Amino acid sequence: MMEAPRHLRRTNPLALLVMVLLLAWGTLACEEVDAPELDPDTPADLVLLDGRVVTVDPAVGEHQAIAVRGDRIVAVGTTEEIEGMVGPDTEVVRLAGRLAIPGFIEGHGHFMGLGNARLTLDLSRTTSWEEIVQLVAEAVEETPPGVWITGRGWHQERWDPAPEDTYDGVPTHHTLSAVSPENPVLLTHASGHASFANALAMEAAEITADTPDPEGGTIIRDSDGQPTGFLRQAAQGAARAAHSRFEEGMTEAEREERRRQQVELAGADALEHGITSFHDAGSDFATIDLFRELADSGELPVRLYVAIRGESMDSMRESLDEYRMVNYGNHFLTVRAIKRAIDGALGTHGAWLLEPYTDNPETSGLPQTDPEDLRALAELARDHGYQLNTHAIGDRGNRETLNIYEDVLSVNGIMEDHRWRIEHAQHLHPDDIPLFGELGVIASMQGIHGTSDGPWVEPRLGEERARTGAYVWRDLMDAGATICNGTDVPVEPISAIDSYYASVSRMTAEGWRFFPEQAMDRMEALESYTINCAYAGFHEEHLGSLTPGKLADIVVLDQDILSVEEEMIPETRVDLTIIGGEIRYRR
Repeated sequence: MMEAPRHLRRTNPLALLVMVLLLAWGTLACEEVDAPELDPDTPADLVLLDGRVVTVDPAVGEHQAIAVRGDRIVAVGTTEEIEGMVGPDTEVVRLAGRLAIPGFIEGHGHFMGLGNARLTLDLSRTTSWEEIVQLVAEAVEETPPGVWITGRGWHQERWDPAPEDTYDGVPTHHTLSAVSPENPVLLTHASGHASFANALAMEAAEITADTPDPEGGTIIRDSDGQPTGFLRQAAQGAARAAHSRFEEGMTEAEREERRRQQVELAGADALEHGITSFHDAGSDFATIDLFRELADSGELPVRLYVAIRGESMDSMRESLDEYRMVNYGNHFLTVRAIKRAIDGALGTHGAWLLEPYTDNPETSGLPQTDPEDLRALAELARDHGYQLNTHAIGDRGNRETLNIYEDVLSVNGIMEDHRWRIEHAQHLHPDDIPLFGELGVIASMQGIHGTSDGPWVEPRLGEERARTGAYVWRDLMDAGATICNGTDVPVEPISAIDSYYASVSRMTAEGWRFFPEQAMDRMEALESYTINCAYAGFHEEHLGSLTPGKLADIVVLDQDILSVEEEMIPETRVDLTIIGGEIRYRR
């Protein structure tokens, strides 16, 4: 039987029973694959020698060298032992003491969003509203009139100094509209849960002073009742629809070329950062069709584990069985999850809280899915053998989701665990933390969010709620939960190293530690980026550790993140990214 991640082997009896059921079910869910021949007398295709090979498999341990034949690991051992597998056609890589680990698994990101971000304005490093306006002005000089200018990544909490005359922390559109009088502009917040539109974009979206707020969204207005351009949550819908109408003017060939370019750019970025597998947090059927086509032709740059998003209940009832794929295209494409959001983001006051926001007591957040609708989706997922991945950030959103999971997955008092997940789980009520372990719910969390959000979490929640419930990785692990790490790219850069560093240090950019008692140790953080995410995607028999027989997904780093001084971890670079025994990136 396959082995659970390390921290789950010290959990309570109920969780152990859940795990036995879970592991048995997961085994049946995976495709049967013939194990490779491990004959050590047959030359290897690729060997890595003279390094520190950390397998992340306690039963295999740590070694100096590793051998690959075809797309599988065939042996680990001393350099002398593995040198015996070198033949005339074997590619030999001398590690010279460098660290080799399993390929990083991005546990929650937006693959096409990453590719699209490379085709639009990158606002992730902007530190003022004036800088954003200047970037748009520069883009206007290169953009024909009438063509939309889009971007993503801004966050008002990073602006220093903060602009004057703001509404909900954001200025009005007028300075932006002045530099873009002939181009609609739509700039998405780093979280994806708000956008800023200029005058032309609002005109195209038919947003005026008389436009009512949509359900689940807010059009921020100034003291005269005029829209400022800041669109929170569902209020983005009209502007995005207007942008989509503009894109419909592209030819089918132009749209196809752009989509393939997005895949290529996202893959290149992932490989440069040591990402060999990517959990895509939501794509529609049309995008999955593209992924399947690319998998058929061997053109997917990294392995994708895809959750379905953006489809109606009716379309899913009709097509879930058709789109369910496990280890398709030689393990490059799996589709067996559904994504839904129950609330918004903490930064935009959209996370659904049990009590009002400390810095905005007029609201407790903006729920995005009615709990009864989420329950109906959960039943659909269960009946079709799909994992359900629910975006829940606030403590109310997390509680509602956990309650639904327990009800829908419990049969005759026994929890039938399908490795359902909560995406982000950023703020929890202390009473709900044990439920993750007891119910076997995966906490798909992003280490980098804890430190990038840290400076404004306490103002949003107050000290007590922040201390006891915000980004509580240690408490969740102690409760027996599996944490699958990631970045939520393009909300954050895709750097696994940055998120790993945040997980072990809790160090903010301002130089202080955000509740450091919740930090992971270095091996726990590595597990959260490898075997835990493999487990969260039902791939632990093939991915997540450098165990002989598994797929040869390997990353070589230029320094040892398990032993270097903590402050040196962010300086680490990826030297090699290997997928299925093929070196796909060299620094």
